[in-house]
Amino acid sequence: MDKMTFKTPLAIAIAAASLGASGVAMADTTMEERLAELEARIAAAEHRADAAEQRADQAEQQRGGGSEVESDAEIEERLARVERYADGEEGFSFNAYARSGLLIGEDGKSAEGGPYVTPAGPEGGAVGRLGNEPDTYAEAILNYRMRFDNGAKALYRTMIADGTNSSNDWTGGDSDINVRQVFAEFSDLPSFTGAFENASIWAGKRFDRDNFDIHWLDSDVVFLAGTGGGIYDMQLADNWKSNLSIYGRSFADFDVVSSEDPGLEDDTDNLILTSNNYFGNWQWMVNGMSAADNDTRDIGAGQEAAENGFHTMVAYHGDSFFGLGEGSYKAAVLHGQGLGAETKNIGANGDLTDDASSTRLAMYGTTYLAPKWRVAPSVLAETSEDRFAEGDSYDWATLNVRLANELTENFEMQYEASYQMIDIDPQGYSDRNEVDGDYTKFTVAPTFKPDVGGFWKRPEIRLFATWSDWDDELNNYSTEDSFGTDEFTGSQWTFGIQSEVWF
Repeated sequence: MDKMTFKTPLAIAIAAASLGASGVAMADTTMEERLAELEARIAAAEHRADAAEQRADQAEQQRGGGSEVESDAEIEERLARVERYADGEEGFSFNAYARSGLLIGEDGKSAEGGPYVTPAGPEGGAVGRLGNEPDTYAEAILNYRMRFDNGAKALYRTMIADGTNSSNDWTGGDSDINVRQVFAEFSDLPSFTGAFENASIWAGKRFDRDNFDIHWLDSDVVFLAGTGGGIYDMQLADNWKSNLSIYGRSFADFDVVSSEDPGLEDDTDNLILTSNNYFGNWQWMVNGMSAADNDTRDIGAGQEAAENGFHTMVAYHGDSFFGLGEGSYKAAVLHGQGLGAETKNIGANGDLTDDASSTRLAMYGTTYLAPKWRVAPSVLAETSEDRFAEGDSYDWATLNVRLANELTENFEMQYEASYQMIDIDPQGYSDRNEVDGDYTKFTVAPTFKPDVGGFWKRPEIRLFATWSDWDDELNNYSTEDSFGTDEFTGSQWTFGIQSEVWF
């Protein structure tokens, strides 16, 4: 049996591509049989056939010319490396998220929309996203994984993202393209022992690994991100894993009020020290933050910004549908003071006052009501006071239900109902007015997929029709939001088409 010898990383990459992302189980075969199967798979890959044959010929010529035949151990090591590439343990990989579509009003014009369209939106009050997104947004995640002879592993990641509301093919003038993540992470380090034996360390700009969200509202339950470093998965006890990190976030430039230099330009780095702890299904997160000199700037309404903050979250990650049947659920209670009163985007809001206080509830579940019917209810609510001005209050609550009926292998009907209660008194902050009212939305979305089933299968293409309505009082909240603008005052029909992809 001829054997192929892989002499370059390029050849290894070709072999990995032919195996596919899922890998091949070969534990019960001999080395000769495994090499033969690998050679056959490479030859069968149409787009790599010529290159594979050339390398096979070269390897045969080398052996015929008196080159030493490799030992079984050398062949085994190279084959194991190819298998690691195929399993995604080494080499390059690409992940993506993207959505894009049209949202058209009754008048045939582009319509306002988005999960954060209501007056509660700027403070995190999301509503259902199905049939309610007018934007194009894409994330491209580039990963390179390495494994070293001593067993250590390294991951390098770059994430590029862009978003726009324009329908044009060229949007360079108004898009928001940005590098959102650039970091390196090391794991399986042989010199780490004891509580650190299975820990990994990282540094750079990143989204925290353990963020989690309510997909149907396009809202993270908790979102920790920035530039810094940390350590994951310290095993502090049999049932206690812990992460420790420090993140930096930058607030906008402002004029420092100083007797020495009253016109000095400065910015403020908010440093966030995080301890994230897991006890079985329970999670307890604690964040302390400090933004030196942030309290020297006036944020309006006679208020100064906070310099410090505290944030905590207790969450439960359930493996059933609230204990009632098969499925899953997540529930969390979050509380923050000062700079920590931005309960979702931790440390991201530099305009909060020292007295700001917020408490948020987030909860969702997924289950099948019947073999072809699945449902995902969710709740997101917050109460907040002294946020930007003394005596202000921001109270809102969203109830959302996504329902899907799987009709064929490639088609399902999706439905969504969303309701939000809003009671906001900004005390004149940013020229906003006190409002109290409700928002309601219903969506019907015929949906096509390559393969239906489950809550997380993508890609999909949706057609949709959405009816949304809200109390007239909400139109008076602000002159800068969507509500109350021409032909966007309630009882709106919108229509559209959208694709959503992730892998």
